[in-house]
Amino acid sequence: MHIHILGICGTFMGGVAVLAKAAGHRVTGCDAQVYPPMSTQLHAQGIELSEGFGVEQTTLAPDLFVVGNVVTRGNPLMEAILDQGLPYVSGPEWLAQQVLDSCRVIAVAGTHGKTTTTALVTWLLEKAGLHPGFLIGGVPSNFEVSARLPRYWTSGRVARADRPWFVIEADEYDTAFFDKRSKFVHYRPEILLLNNLEYDHADIFPDLASIMTQFHHLVRTVPSSGSIVVNAQDVALAQVLERGCWTPTIFFGSKGDWSLDPCDSLGQLTVREGSQVRAQTMHWPLLGEHNRMNALGALLAARQAGIDLAEGVLALERFEGVKRRLEIRGVVNGVTVYDDFAHHPTAIATTLQGLHQRLELTGGRILALIEPRSNTMKMGIWSDQLAKSLNLADRVYGYDHHLGWDLSTVLQSLGARAQVYTHLPALVEAVVAEANTGDAIVTMSNGAFGGVHDLLLRALA
Repeated sequence: MHIHILGICGTFMGGVAVLAKAAGHRVTGCDAQVYPPMSTQLHAQGIELSEGFGVEQTTLAPDLFVVGNVVTRGNPLMEAILDQGLPYVSGPEWLAQQVLDSCRVIAVAGTHGKTTTTALVTWLLEKAGLHPGFLIGGVPSNFEVSARLPRYWTSGRVARADRPWFVIEADEYDTAFFDKRSKFVHYRPEILLLNNLEYDHADIFPDLASIMTQFHHLVRTVPSSGSIVVNAQDVALAQVLERGCWTPTIFFGSKGDWSLDPCDSLGQLTVREGSQVRAQTMHWPLLGEHNRMNALGALLAARQAGIDLAEGVLALERFEGVKRRLEIRGVVNGVTVYDDFAHHPTAIATTLQGLHQRLELTGGRILALIEPRSNTMKMGIWSDQLAKSLNLADRVYGYDHHLGWDLSTVLQSLGARAQVYTHLPALVEAVVAEANTGDAIVTMSNGAFGGVHDLLLRALA
């Protein structure tokens, strides 16, 4: 089958393209901007890409158009598809019908930490020899690709016990312009990990209650023979389950049946069931309490798939993280430049908390660069919480790139620690002039931030 994917350079749709190619389909695609790293990954797979959404792409005559949620009514190619009565389907629906129906699915949902936790679960299954498939909203360093089919995958329905595992990052964002349900309702997981739940995606959700409704739709799809692993510390998730739950639940965190001992200077993870120690790592490589919780949730989800806890914690010691999740981009003259995807106040605060714990031992400072770029940030939804989330930074550099609100006013409570720039080279110049040996520069954005990481490293050199 020949499929043509609209919006192919997004992390999800790019992953769908890779899976479709591996499944034997001819895959082509288009997007408004075709650029690395996704374009590089797709070209390496032999996938032909077109720039833009021109109507001439209908002459490719694919068997099916697969439509990403970046596409709206008024898109020239989509209008031509509708006018000509050509077959189309959403990305999540195609994935569910063509790949996931032949797998046992582990889904990871939550406002924060989905990508890292999905990568963790995948790594635990991989090290146990299960060779799962996966689709992750980022590139895990242990695999260097964002998606793959399970090693023993075959198309077509097979008995559940004979299906391979597939781990998927379960996004609550909407499916397509013609299907406003969250993507994750298509995935039908056997094991569901619920990390946390806060208000986000203000461009499609009016309030937290509407997101909770979508999460409950997801809970309804998990069979009674499956498992739901839940962060017991999250009030919103508790309220979701109060609406009805038909699946055995495992609660983790300080209020759950499974918990972690407090963090120690050695970076160990000690896992307890009640008061009993069940497993312990000698070394846990990721920073921050949020990543400790991600690891615990991943261990318990993998345990439901048959992975022994002791085996799991050994695998954690060799987990290399995910690109753009407090990823070190380089060290120049003793100054470390980190790249992080944080774009919500909670994620910003937890990122800085983890980095602060590391620098406490060396006395280095945190120079935080923030680009409010997500749709929710651009709408100013979190502007009243942004300054507070940056409290642990010694210096804050805001990039006001066509925002609809005044970033300088929002960061005013930080005093002289905060500066705002509208010109990226001026921002880079100011940061480099301030940075000293031992300092950490961390850039936080869900976009490319104008390639600021390379600009910083060159200027520091």
